[in-house]
Amino acid sequence: MGSHRRLAPSPGPDRGTTVAVGLLSVAAAALGAVPATATPHEDPRTEVDRLYAEAERATEAYNKADERADTLREQVNAARDEIARQQERVNGMRESLGSLAGAQYRSGGLDPSLALLFSGDPEDYLERASVLDRLTARRAGELKGLQEAVRTLDQDRAETSRKLGELERSRKAVAAHKKTVERKLARARRLLNALPDEERAAHERAVRSGRGADLPGLPGPGGATAVSGRAAAAVAAARSALGKPYAWGANGPFGFDCSGLMQWSYAQAGVALPRTSQAQRYAGRQVPLSQARPGDLVVYRADASHVGMYMGNGQVIHAPYPGAPVRYDPVGMMPVSSVTRV
Repeated sequence: MGSHRRLAPSPGPDRGTTVAVGLLSVAAAALGAVPATATPHEDPRTEVDRLYAEAERATEAYNKADERADTLREQVNAARDEIARQQERVNGMRESLGSLAGAQYRSGGLDPSLALLFSGDPEDYLERASVLDRLTARRAGELKGLQEAVRTLDQDRAETSRKLGELERSRKAVAAHKKTVERKLARARRLLNALPDEERAAHERAVRSGRGADLPGLPGPGGATAVSGRAAAAVAAARSALGKPYAWGANGPFGFDCSGLMQWSYAQAGVALPRTSQAQRYAGRQVPLSQARPGDLVVYRADASHVGMYMGNGQVIHAPYPGAPVRYDPVGMMPVSSVTRV
């Protein structure tokens, strides 16, 4: 996988990670939701298209799951750092109170407040009114502080252990589903390679022909002068990636999947896009296709499983599928579901 943008770690464990873990599991499960069998006697070219579409949906689900896993790993690391700080604090408090206990013993007895430290049930001890009456406010505060620190430390250790378990289970599920995607892609390539040269060429022409007759009038290359500085920088980055290979689950710089190319291109302009095409769909303001400008993200299919960058003159740059490098294609190459201006 290519590297993902990293979130700044929180100062302590994030109790909201349960939601992230749940979403990770849902996204991982989605990878296996696409049908695995072809319609009987399906035309090989139709089956190739279907397999690529299924694999692309699964790829975007994998990307989402992987991004969630990255976030969870960062939260676990932040939790470990916080636990280490808490342990140092607890150790310091114990040493301080231990020194006081020693001094008290040498002076002729153990103060009741210090006996609390060594009680088998400190909470019960604290609840006894007769003992609390004899505790000084300062000593009671110190002992309660230690008790709270130990309790928090134990809770955070348990939460971190739970997160690590969820992460490991999710990582195994994603790895298993990754093999499913790879099998679909391999089958699609075998089917395509088995076609006679003439049929394979006809299929490629059909894929790249677009449906210009069904599209509204689009601005030509002159629209490029109206794009913002960051959109222009993203357009330049996308052009620099032309010819780079499609790489499953990658976001550059040596290979790309469809959403990885968009994320990388805008990163060169200093803009952090989400990792998946579904999330990129909402990374800016949606505009009509008839008003598309270079740099706009063109999202395809009802499930937003593919994305390209509009370049003007009715063309997009995108990473199509394995075996097809980053290239120009007609904006109408497949059903457009939305256009997003970042």
